[in-house]
Amino acid sequence: MNLRPRYIGVTGGIGSGKSTVAGFLGALGGIVIDADAISRSLSAPGGAALPAIQAAFGHDAIDAEGGLDRAAMRRRVFSDPSTRQRLEALMHPLIWQEIDRNQKAATLEGAAFIVFDVPLLVEMPRWRPMLDTVVVVDCSPNTQRARVLARNGMDAAQTQSIMDAQASRAQRMACADQIIFNEDISLTVLRDQVADILHALRL
Repeated sequence: MNLRPRYIGVTGGIGSGKSTVAGFLGALGGIVIDADAISRSLSAPGGAALPAIQAAFGHDAIDAEGGLDRAAMRRRVFSDPSTRQRLEALMHPLIWQEIDRNQKAATLEGAAFIVFDVPLLVEMPRWRPMLDTVVVVDCSPNTQRARVLARNGMDAAQTQSIMDAQASRAQRMACADQIIFNEDISLTVLRDQVADILHALRL
């Protein structure tokens, strides 16, 4: 007898469509906990991480609205990889606190399954043991680059830097229980593949 919801992790490289897949899982009955959304809320104007961010990186890290200046931080990370390590060391404990709080709330709501939308799932070893199923959303690197350049306002060098810093396709595949190849398919077909995974998991 299950004493808690099923935990499904969804991950993929930037531009793979992992958040779209997580959204479909949510629409099909799961409660989605989005690690990126939590990170953004913590570093938005009034966010709990802002005092520490300003103390660590100075006023230049804060934008005119009083939140993290993401474009400026991307440039700093791009030019100095140690900046990313410092930012992650500051942000990750706060993100985990929010994930834990949301997870407990979803369990109390009686969710059949909880979907963890996590870009760094493979890179952070603590994730795999806590999840019942890992869904990896995959596509070709060329497709990743094209999608990111079309939507994110980043240049090719920044996009490639992010891709290089993430786990490789082979590393993600090795972590996967289920794989969705999101390449040249419609949203309808993608949603059907998500539904098939839930059916296979008897959810």
